[in-house]
Amino acid sequence: MPLDPPDLPPMAAAIAPPTVAAEAPTQVLPPVVPAMPSEPPAVPAPSYPEPASGTGTSPAFRPLFTEAPGLNWAGPGDSWSDAWAMQPSAGNHLAAAAAQDPAAVPEAELPLTARDIDLIRASLAVVEPVADRATAHFYALLFLHHPEVRSLFPAAMDVQRDRLFRALLGAARGAEDPVALRAGLSALGCGHRRYGTLTGHYAPVGECLVQALARYAGSRWDADTELAWRRAYRLISSIMIEAAEEAARTSPPWWQGEIVRHERRTRDVAVLTVRPDQAYPFRAGQYTSLETPWWPRVWRHYSFASAPRPDGLLTFHVKAVQAGWVSNALVHRAAPGDVLRLGPAAGAMTVDHTAGPDLLCLGGGTGIAPIRALVEEAAACGTPGRRVEVFYGARRAAELYELDGLRELARAHPWLTVRPVLSGSGPVEDALTGELPEVVSRFGPWSGCEAVLSGPPAMVRRGVGVLLRSGVPAERIRHDLVGDLAAG
Repeated sequence: MPLDPPDLPPMAAAIAPPTVAAEAPTQVLPPVVPAMPSEPPAVPAPSYPEPASGTGTSPAFRPLFTEAPGLNWAGPGDSWSDAWAMQPSAGNHLAAAAAQDPAAVPEAELPLTARDIDLIRASLAVVEPVADRATAHFYALLFLHHPEVRSLFPAAMDVQRDRLFRALLGAARGAEDPVALRAGLSALGCGHRRYGTLTGHYAPVGECLVQALARYAGSRWDADTELAWRRAYRLISSIMIEAAEEAARTSPPWWQGEIVRHERRTRDVAVLTVRPDQAYPFRAGQYTSLETPWWPRVWRHYSFASAPRPDGLLTFHVKAVQAGWVSNALVHRAAPGDVLRLGPAAGAMTVDHTAGPDLLCLGGGTGIAPIRALVEEAAACGTPGRRVEVFYGARRAAELYELDGLRELARAHPWLTVRPVLSGSGPVEDALTGELPEVVSRFGPWSGCEAVLSGPPAMVRRGVGVLLRSGVPAERIRHDLVGDLAAG
């Protein structure tokens, strides 16, 4: 599923909403809307190990939430919540209409057919060369006719336009695989909750999008094509709405997290320790999306750099990249006491340490963060006899900022091997030279291993090719190519 669930703008992956032709029922169930907080949440007391002296005292850290300014506040009384809170769900309309008279369900609500998929793809082929203009027209229609949704989007819209068309292509191609489509869209629907997206937003956003497609699809657009798009959206929106409403019953739309430690490891790399305002569930190998108070509505992905800890603290490695709004703010401006917002954990780079073959890890640059977390998790619950090999690559010696910590773990656990790799120069003990994927290939074959890769997208793609040629089955190679989204 090529959709990028965690970092798309609210509703950017919507395709085209259904138009319910049946008369609205007299009684409609209200949508399930996540409850917004009315005041800053309470912060749990930090958990520290008992001091060796046995005095029973622990270092104090005073929470600063009550003094932090509101971050992108969304709650009772703000304009868009008031405007959209009572919008009925299109799915509820449909269910009620079908229950009263099955024959009254319009054609747009019937299941998607193979011909519909062909029509969608044919129209996308026409729109693709003018995708920039089509998506710009879509947003112009949306913000003109529904200005209240503008606050759900970041101030700069240039990046979002590329993601929208990529999401459309992915949804169209994925319609033939219901399992993958549901998995990808469920994550997308849950991820949209952090923007404040409600069920009522889906229909108007999709209407504007279908108008934009109709304008730029040329001769490929006709009544049958429009019907195909509306059927596709019926499927897509219902999956996203159901997932969001289900998630709302068990988790908040976002977490607030206070920075309690900020360490500069290199000139442009910082390690942040964050304490969330409430329990935050995740697994080693996953990532989350972060928003800073300096760039509202701009979210970027960062992997967890430690396994779940008893004290609930979270660790992230951040590299400031050129023109990167969020990364530069986190590295050069953030400090203890600042409050961030976190989306839910996501990603498939998790490992079952209780079974399976040996584990091979490739980490490049700050991509070593989830590798470090997986190693910690293996140390806590791994199976005896299962070996873990870590290849840690960078251009210069100074960029191997996590090497000492990994070597310390290797000294404590004989099953762990850590191999530093430098593509440039620098004095590093026992360092291998060359590009990381090619160095890994020298130590093959790896046919008996399970592999995880994390780092720059180009490195991950080359690494996957090397591992496939080394005999690792595709189903045993795990990675999350979020580098394109995190680089900001």
